[in-house]
Amino acid sequence: MVQEKCHAHHATWSQPGTLQRIQQLALEEHISLNKAALKLLAKGAGVTVSRKTVIGQDLDHLFGTWKESDAEQFLDLIKSCEQIDAAFWT
Repeated sequence: MVQEKCHAHHATWSQPGTLQRIQQLALEEHISLNKAALKLLAKGAGVTVSRKTVIGQDLDHLFGTWKESDAEQFLDLIKSCEQIDAAFWT
């Protein structure tokens, strides 16, 4: 939960709901109030970058869906990773 205070050098919010929208975005995206304010400012200025552009497309050919048999085989292979060794943690 974001529990930061927005001092902004005693800034006056000219539009009703501006601070509330910043706080809402910060809570939704688990980011600071400053990052939320900058994100909204960039969006309002029309200079946001789409996530696809930021992430890139170089690995897109590696993504897709698995066949059911591949998924089952993978899950079988990692089953041992799901076991918790209680003696290790005591």
